[in-house]
Amino acid sequence: MDRRGFLGASAALFSTPLSFAGTRNGIPTRKFGKTGAELTIVGQAAGRFPLCTFEEAVAVTRKAYDLGINYFDNAHTYWDGKSEEVYGEAMKGWRKNIFLTTKSLERTKAGAMAHLEQSLKRLKTDYVDLWQIHSLQEIDELDKIFAPGGAIEAFAQAKKEGKARFIGFTGHRDPNVHAAMLKRGYAFDTILMPLHAADPAYLSFEKIVLPEAIRQGLGIQAMKVTANSKLLSIFNVRKCLEYSLSLPGVTAATMGATTLGQIEDDVRIAKSFKPLDAPMLSSLRDQAAKIQVPGFEDWKRPAEQRAGLHVYAGG
Repeated sequence: MDRRGFLGASAALFSTPLSFAGTRNGIPTRKFGKTGAELTIVGQAAGRFPLCTFEEAVAVTRKAYDLGINYFDNAHTYWDGKSEEVYGEAMKGWRKNIFLTTKSLERTKAGAMAHLEQSLKRLKTDYVDLWQIHSLQEIDELDKIFAPGGAIEAFAQAKKEGKARFIGFTGHRDPNVHAAMLKRGYAFDTILMPLHAADPAYLSFEKIVLPEAIRQGLGIQAMKVTANSKLLSIFNVRKCLEYSLSLPGVTAATMGATTLGQIEDDVRIAKSFKPLDAPMLSSLRDQAAKIQVPGFEDWKRPAEQRAGLHVYAGG
């Protein structure tokens, strides 16, 4: 599908951003897909905590909660486990008031279960609201995950035992791997992927994955909304957030604040957020495409590695 055809299909099928479910301390909330949970449209993510001290990270996390954020993202690997320990320390007394996520890179049942138990210990909780298969990169990982003794068995068991209310998957390398995961027919609850104004110009999650994720009713989380700050050369943070949160189906965006000022800025922007219309989204895509040179999204599969790969065509 060419760019004009994609935009036309998107406008016809999935043109309306999610409506607000309510507010939390003035921050708009949205329903998180078929989970039924309500998340603030911005969340605090722990991936950049190595850029500050442990004490500063705890302060940022507590500030996020005090300002009204209820969506907190984490992963077993972040800061070699310290990021989960930050949340465990910060969330004393209000764990049950928030939506807590973590992730595992393990592709076997035994490895994933070991990760979950360690994550719960670090987080000082007996369950997470969302546990995710972390950072899908290659098609052959799916066979490992779904093989006998694969990680999917751990995720199903965790959900059955109440250690994870919901399960999902994440990644930012290749949207075709996400699309293949969605074709497996497994009843995932959520998905986390990069969604920003430059994404449609190359290996686009917005084009290839977002429509199917909407069709399946998944809770959709946006990450890399500033393209790891690269879009800040032409847009401010507000415009980056407005783009991602105006896409159809998107509930919330993860923001990796590492200072009190950053989390205050994120919340201030969220409180005044109004969805952009289709012409404005198109304009932002066009502007971002001009700086989308090879390697701009260095987390995605390089163009030279695409030869011979199966490219998902929809359906």
